[in-house]
Amino acid sequence: MATEVENNAPTAETKEIKEEKETPKVEETKKEEAGAGDAPKEKEVKEPAPPKSTVHKANFEKDVVYLYQFSRTPLLPSMSPFCLKVETWLRLAGIKFENVDHKMKYRSKKGLLPFVELNGEEIADSALIIKELSQVFNKDLDAYLTPEQRNLSHTTISMIENHLSWVVMWWRSKYPDSVLKGYRVNLQHALGTRIPNGILNFFFKFAYGRKWFQGSKKVKAHGIGVHTPEEIIKFGKEDLEVLSDTLDDKPFFFGDEPTTLDVVAFAHLAQIYFLDKEVEWELRDFMTECCPNLVGHVNRMKERCFPDWDDLCSTLDLNSHLPKKEEESKDEKEVAKDEKEGDKEKEPEDKDIEKEKEEAKEKDKALNKESEENKEKEAAK
Repeated sequence: MATEVENNAPTAETKEIKEEKETPKVEETKKEEAGAGDAPKEKEVKEPAPPKSTVHKANFEKDVVYLYQFSRTPLLPSMSPFCLKVETWLRLAGIKFENVDHKMKYRSKKGLLPFVELNGEEIADSALIIKELSQVFNKDLDAYLTPEQRNLSHTTISMIENHLSWVVMWWRSKYPDSVLKGYRVNLQHALGTRIPNGILNFFFKFAYGRKWFQGSKKVKAHGIGVHTPEEIIKFGKEDLEVLSDTLDDKPFFFGDEPTTLDVVAFAHLAQIYFLDKEVEWELRDFMTECCPNLVGHVNRMKERCFPDWDDLCSTLDLNSHLPKKEEESKDEKEVAKDEKEGDKEKEPEDKDIEKEKEEAKEKDKALNKESEENKEKEAAK
């Protein structure tokens, strides 16, 4: 044991080497401490970086809802029933909102349209948008409904959004050419590009049901796509009949005032009813001929929520509901009108003055000529 201790004990040479190695480190440490003591440096306080904006509309206005959706078409405010649903609800609830013209470049964090931004926060999915905005702005369109009516509203909305909407999706994915013609879509305007519409339309027809939108895959995954066209159209007709029976002869589904069910029904029925009549679609014809009360409902909602329908469809303006900032006031227009009328009244006076000046010049010329002739006569004498 003693041997082991001795063998492990450091020798004199080892101690010297250790001291040599440790000495510079100690001296460096002392120098650093001395330097630190002589001239203490002030610590630079860095200001925290401003938080990164998590929304697209960085310069937003407080309590204004910014809606991201698809572009307008000449026949319909939006080809998406879910986008049309949110805008219709916002208009009906009287909430200040602004459509963002993003040329369909943006999607929500969930990868879909529509979505909204409010006070720097994003809300996605049409149902969640309406639910959260109802709470924020205290706007509940269903406030007066009974529990039984709320249950009926819920089940009917589920039928529309999870069944009837897929019948429409199946038709669109199967006949993309009819979609372009039926809604008179201008892809060049919608996408904000200079690529000719002919090229854009070609790629749209190819991609709508396949690569980009994958409509065919989606309807098959849903289950409705495995049925025959005749069966799918029959499903759609049955849904329309249920809606027609539920509405009956009432102006809206639960009486004289529209509710969330009316908003959802309008947004989806409008996709069927406002298709160009030159494009054949059996479901549109069935609704027109066999469900006249649904046609009446769609037109009532249109008049109630979109008084600017013709304007926005003709100009494709996303914000035709907002007052234009560059518009002249009535007073300015009247002043301009008075100035124009004053100018017209001055015109005859100006003409008379010019005429008098011309006559005076002619008289001066005649006098000068006469004086010259007299001088020549006198010189001849």
